[in-house]
Amino acid sequence: MIASVLGELRRRPWTALCVGLLTSVAAQAAPAADCPGHPDAIGTSRTIVVDPRAYPVIGTMQYGKTLPLQEREVVLTFDDGPLPKYSNQILDILAAHCAKATFFLVGSQANANPEGVRKVRDAGHTVATHTQNHPGGMDRLPLDRSKQEIEQGIASVTAALADGTAPAPFLRIPGLRRNDGIEEFAASKGLQLWSADFPADDWRDVSANRVYELAMQRLERKGKGILLLHDIQPRTVIALPRILHELKTRGYRIVHVVPATPERPATPTEPRQWQLHPAPDMVATSRWPKVPKFAFAGPAALPVPALSDLDWHTTDLGGRAARRGRGIPLPPVTLWSSQTMLPPAGTLAALPVPAASIFKIPEPTFASALASAARRVATVAQARSTEVSSAKLGGKSHRHGRAAAAQPPATTGQAAQTPQHAEGTSPKPAVQTKRNGRSVRVAGLKKR
Repeated sequence: MIASVLGELRRRPWTALCVGLLTSVAAQAAPAADCPGHPDAIGTSRTIVVDPRAYPVIGTMQYGKTLPLQEREVVLTFDDGPLPKYSNQILDILAAHCAKATFFLVGSQANANPEGVRKVRDAGHTVATHTQNHPGGMDRLPLDRSKQEIEQGIASVTAALADGTAPAPFLRIPGLRRNDGIEEFAASKGLQLWSADFPADDWRDVSANRVYELAMQRLERKGKGILLLHDIQPRTVIALPRILHELKTRGYRIVHVVPATPERPATPTEPRQWQLHPAPDMVATSRWPKVPKFAFAGPAALPVPALSDLDWHTTDLGGRAARRGRGIPLPPVTLWSSQTMLPPAGTLAALPVPAASIFKIPEPTFASALASAARRVATVAQARSTEVSSAKLGGKSHRHGRAAAAQPPATTGQAAQTPQHAEGTSPKPAVQTKRNGRSVRVAGLKKR
């Protein structure tokens, strides 16, 4: 009945909007557990049609918008396939639950396994693309190389479909490593760039139980959104049945996403529905008033404050200082006029820029000053050296004098010899010098 009504309405151009509304209602009317042979299946609650050009980027892991989902609605997505060993098992699990998903396929994988691409399509899932060779650091590649990866990935998946149709204009960048150039190119091609709302980390070396735990924990925090999984991982094959069963137990619903076409208009939505958690209608979105941008004719002149407005009193400062004998009386204080106005900006007299010669010391004068200072330092050092030498010579002469007086006179027949004589060396003659105006004899010494 519903199908016949939809067919009749599609033949009338003025009812395009009604078609989208009835399509959404019909999808929601289907019971989630209406899956023959699988009464415990979660099913697919509804299908939404999106226009990639209206919302070119989605996924709150990187962007401010996501798919227009209701609370406790989940979109399943799988990356990196098709890989027959595991992708086929993922398709079987989804079929057992009558759950529809979006598969982001790699071009090189599609070339190696074109039958796997067609299996995804024939099972009713959405076929999307994930570049040609899955480069790990696509945000660091030259933009021309990134464009080539995107276009070749679409061409390879299109060739694998082999029915003249192209994949959905949905694109996910490997590792979500996007940049501004990639986003602009995708938008120019009419591609919708998909991020995600929460991952399950199934590409990491973790257990299947950990994949399940992360998926449910992050979904509970978000409340709804796009789940990122991979159909080439054995841990995902093990975790997926448990995830789907728990989704149904907790009251979540699976939503299928397809692109808009001329024959299939986009599901009517409001901009706020594309936010993960839009503010309620009863809450004001503008919490602070906007500051108006006035154009003033000129700066406002503020009056100078009167001295009487201050907390301290200056009516008789000079007289009180004189009476206390604390110095010269202060001059009479002239109160500021409360009517004095500041001069307008730009009318203040500009002080002259000081000449460079003020800061420059003439080089000859500076050099002569340094030379004079060096000479004074040398003179003082020489005088101090002379005093020290004289003091040392004076001290030696006194010591030798005392030593000669302490020795007994030489007897007859004995030669009064010093240690120098015994070694065959002749003593040096005494040296006479002056110290403090007096002549002082200094015995000649020889270093040993």
